[in-house]
Amino acid sequence: MQGDTALLLEALGREPLRGGARCLDLGTGCGALALAAARRGCRVTAVDLSRRALATAWLNARLHRLPVHLRRGDLTAPVPDGRFDLVLSNPPYVPANGARTPVRGPAVAWDAGPDGRLLLDRLCRQVPPLLAPGGVLLLVQSSLAGPEATVRQLRAAGLQVGVAARKTQEFGPVMTSRADWFERAGLIEPGVRAEELVVVRGVRR
Repeated sequence: MQGDTALLLEALGREPLRGGARCLDLGTGCGALALAAARRGCRVTAVDLSRRALATAWLNARLHRLPVHLRRGDLTAPVPDGRFDLVLSNPPYVPANGARTPVRGPAVAWDAGPDGRLLLDRLCRQVPPLLAPGGVLLLVQSSLAGPEATVRQLRAAGLQVGVAARKTQEFGPVMTSRADWFERAGLIEPGVRAEELVVVRGVRR
């Protein structure tokens, strides 16, 4: 399991969730977060743009006999009128050296524009209106993609915001392959080969 998923699962495990809570998992991937929420008794809707990801999440839900409602689409587009008690997201957040964002292939799962905020900024705009009163957003990202910008935008949207979990980990293969560019772009200090993962928690008052 990837470190960011594990950290978000850790934060999820500390949330006091009532049975039947409405949960939205944005960018569900293999469905690990959606399944964890379903085990807690949540009514889960999981969204992904990738058909392959949704097929994997569907299979995992069937194998574990957990009810997860799957929808295909771009972030919150499939649930425009939903109101959720919990929203989870582990979006792409790796800064990428290039003007174009991939539309297919494995890089779709991590590339997020020059500053890593291509999807993070959209989530900060689109998720707060979907939260029910008292609803919680748990969002994981890298320190290279500006957690302070996420906190600032969510506060501006009216949420009470803090950091629910954090940990430092060594760069994996993708980050290592871009380390020289990260240095040139000023995203890391020379010689640094680690990032801090941060789970930002926002609550609708």
